[in-house]
Amino acid sequence: MSRSSANATERWFRVAIAIKGLDGGLQLLGGLLLALLPASAITGFAHAVVTRDLLGDPAGTLARHLRTAAENFADGGTKTFAVAYLLAHGVIKLGLVVALAREFRPAYPVAAVVLAAFVVFEIVRAVHTHSIALPFFAALDLVIIVLVLREYRQLRRAG
Repeated sequence: MSRSSANATERWFRVAIAIKGLDGGLQLLGGLLLALLPASAITGFAHAVVTRDLLGDPAGTLARHLRTAAENFADGGTKTFAVAYLLAHGVIKLGLVVALAREFRPAYPVAAVVLAAFVVFEIVRAVHTHSIALPFFAALDLVIIVLVLREYRQLRRAG
């Protein structure tokens, strides 16, 4: 691989882990906020968005997805799952980002495996819940896995 190609890969890798770090931080913050917010606040927000036509037709696909998600969230189990998922995902991502930023070599294969597990989970959950966001996150995680493995290979070559 040429030096300019290696530099480009490293830049993309740095951008990817910065995005993952931001994502992990936002997930951690989101998990904490969801833990503190009552479910009625979430359903009330969804109702306000749908009734004010902020997503287009109140009977449309986006409005229906938001209403369904808010109703499922209010059932209790979904809120517990969402809080636990966001907190765990955020902490794991932040830990991996710190390790990768410091070029801690054993973290690279661990990051690839953990992100692959997230991809599988995100796809399974998307199929089950019909989420429109989870496939996007799975695709982003796949790109990051490729970048992590390429960077790991370059670090190993560099000795």
